Amino acid sequence: MSEQAVLEFWFDEPARRQWFSATPAFDSEIRERFESTWRQARDGELSDWEQTPAGALALVILLDQFPLNMYRGEAISFSTEAQARAVAGRAIDRGFDRQLPFDRLAFLYLPYMHSESLADQERSVALFEAAGLGKNLEFAQGHRDIVRRFGRFPHRNRILGRDSSAEELAWLASPGAFNP
Repeated sequence: MSEQAVLEFWFDEPARRQWFSATPAFDSEIRERFESTWRQARDGELSDWEQTPAGALALVILLDQFPLNMYRGEAISFSTEAQARAVAGRAIDRGFDRQLPFDRLAFLYLPYMHSESLADQERSVALFEAAGLGKNLEFAQGHRDIVRRFGRFPHRNRILGRDSSAEELAWLASPGAFNP
């Protein structure tokens, strides 16, 4: 599988419509088409993709977005988040984010929004703000506020086998809670 195949799939209109409201069929399609490529990325076999802006973006999507779909509701869905952040960080350090099309840029920054580290959350907000990604900035701020308040994403507790505090349970049951 090539980096171009990942980008063509992810940025094609049918996939775009399901980015943040995926269906079981979409999750299954990603798993069938890209699970073996994700494993290669996880195992470090696709590190050469990092040499170009498009390749780095494809690798970040493969490590950050695809497992959330392929393994929805399972702990493994978060297993390559740190790798995605590392790839994104190296790409940003190389200035690749300034070379990507505006409509694709958010996906290079999303690994920071998915992190349970407050420092990563602050970086997420700063990146989205500096890039002028308004709607994404609102989501970044919301994610940061959750991590700032709880030190983690409470909605992951059950999946990761963590106990929830009374405050987390109350928040999860509240109308103001959202499932990032």
